[in-house]
Amino acid sequence: MKIYINEKPADITLDTEKTLGDVISGLELWISPTGSRIRNISVNGKDVPPDELGKVFCKDATEIEKLDVFVSPWRELAAEALEFLYKTIALYEEAAFDERKQIYSDWEQSSAARFLTSDIPDICILAFRTMSGEGLTPSEFKILVEERLRETVDTEGEINGSEIQVKNIAERLEELPLDMQTGKDHRAAETVQLFSRIGEKLFRILFIHTSEGLSMESLVIDDLPARKFMEEFNATLKELILAYENRDTVLTGDIAEYELAPRLLKFFAAIKNITKSCSPVSSTP
Repeated sequence: MKIYINEKPADITLDTEKTLGDVISGLELWISPTGSRIRNISVNGKDVPPDELGKVFCKDATEIEKLDVFVSPWRELAAEALEFLYKTIALYEEAAFDERKQIYSDWEQSSAARFLTSDIPDICILAFRTMSGEGLTPSEFKILVEERLRETVDTEGEINGSEIQVKNIAERLEELPLDMQTGKDHRAAETVQLFSRIGEKLFRILFIHTSEGLSMESLVIDDLPARKFMEEFNATLKELILAYENRDTVLTGDIAEYELAPRLLKFFAAIKNITKSCSPVSSTP
């Protein structure tokens, strides 16, 4: 079998692979660390439609003379899938009630839905719920998809646009115990929610960079290896949530003001510098 990747010969020797499925699985393991994903394949000069992959994967590898594999960067595929989802939701929102079921069905069977299911499952779950009438409204969900799309296609613009929000949330974290002590429960709960959302956003943007080769082994945040910083960040967040749920204002205040607020600023500074330089850097706020 001769294997071509994006129309260039690949120096790959088959070993124990018996079926096309075995070969593709091996190629995916080889390609994924580069930040790319398989977009489509062609067997013996014939393109394989997505709905026929299962059948073709059972094909004996010895029967295949030429395998063409076409790959694209993760970011590109994510942008296409999110854009297609946005257009689908916009169409679903404007459609008559009896037309919505078909729109939902068509999206379910699309390559965009398959990509989101495997690579951005939280958005995919929300999409299913919205189009089944159990989740966010279409207009609410479109706002969320727009945000994810901006993070993917204009990462620098999105991170720069979040700076004021990050600083405001850090300030609110410092005020959290006072809000709890003075009965401002709604504001306190909102602060925790805002912090959680911005933290998730920063993690998503970090993932985009790691998908393009950013090494978590060489990245340093606040004089700590990135993985260690993330572990401590997540552990501290869990401590905050537990203390908040237990109404322990003293512990909540200490964690929010002296641990999470400064860590949030340092995390943001690191992501901003990475986004600007598109390379691993040590970072201080």
